[in-house]
Amino acid sequence: MDTGLDELRVSLDAADAKTFLEVRGKDYFNRIVRNVRAFTDLLAREGFDRPRVSLWLTGLKETVAQLRAFIRVANDIGVKEVYLQRLVFFDEDAIGMARPDQALFERLTQEESGYLEAAEALAKSLGMTLSASGATEPEASLKRSTDNNPWSLCRRPWTVMYFTANGRALPCCIAPFSQRGYENYTLGDATQQTLREIWNGAAYQRFRDALQSDAPPKSCANCGLRWSL
Repeated sequence: MDTGLDELRVSLDAADAKTFLEVRGKDYFNRIVRNVRAFTDLLAREGFDRPRVSLWLTGLKETVAQLRAFIRVANDIGVKEVYLQRLVFFDEDAIGMARPDQALFERLTQEESGYLEAAEALAKSLGMTLSASGATEPEASLKRSTDNNPWSLCRRPWTVMYFTANGRALPCCIAPFSQRGYENYTLGDATQQTLREIWNGAAYQRFRDALQSDAPPKSCANCGLRWSL
């Protein structure tokens, strides 16, 4: 809390330990739930309203039916914000369940739409919010925009900064999962530059210009086409 952190996002991706192991390949579900509960208890006990804590579930064919149960887990551990995260994948050499066949984008069935509606109703009844990445409604996030250049609607390079643990500045958190090779989308180095220098630097400016064009950076080319913004 002393750092001034505004928001803490926790990628949990499952409503139970078995599914978490299948999705993430690690048996960390109970540890994460225990730690988040301890953290929200600490916030409440000390009277802090920051950071806001949210739980994120990547939208998969395999897990969308768990969304109601996921909301209940969040509520039980004191988290009032839940997000449906976009699935980003490689067509070849897929990583775990990040595969084209698991995508909900433009492939949402009537049954799966029902899961989303039921989850939204549950969240509302519990006084919680259920949103999707890109600050939109879950079902709307799974439908393709009518814009010819949907990637250009992304506002992240103008509003937020993302950094890896070793200081690489990235345009967003999913770039490494949409294009291989950090050299293709590293926009600065926080170990060598100030945040202002990175934000106003030539690499960021070129990236923003390309994102507004008909030839976006490769890491952004499928945003709004194969997965949501």
